[in-house]
Amino acid sequence: QMQLVESGGGLAQPGDSLKLSCVASGGMPFKDYTMGWFRQTPGKEREFVAAVSWAAGETYYAEAVKGRFTVSRDNAKSTADLLMNSLKPEDTAVYYCAAGPRSTPDAGRYRYWGQGTQVTVSA
Repeated sequence: QMQLVESGGGLAQPGDSLKLSCVASGGMPFKDYTMGWFRQTPGKEREFVAAVSWAAGETYYAEAVKGRFTVSRDNAKSTADLLMNSLKPEDTAVYYCAAGPRSTPDAGRYRYWGQGTQVTVSA
């Protein structure tokens, strides 16, 4: 059973940057999983943000964050990061990292989830 713990959320102003980190422990080797980032606001379904494949050779982004967010991973440290630049108020959400067998925007395909970290973007 893999455990995922996110950190790095908080309050930011529009245009600011934040970096979220996800640390994995337990379960199958971290390098065998795609790592995804999702976000959720009250009353809405969990939304795909970005994913990085197990080999870190392929990254995927939702259109809403493309060009502003960068996803990366360090297999040696079992970590996955989400660097968020040029933040907008509509980026406000609880952000979750997740681990799954392949890169997909479908949240149902991810096997393990962190507890989430709140990101609030407000002037």
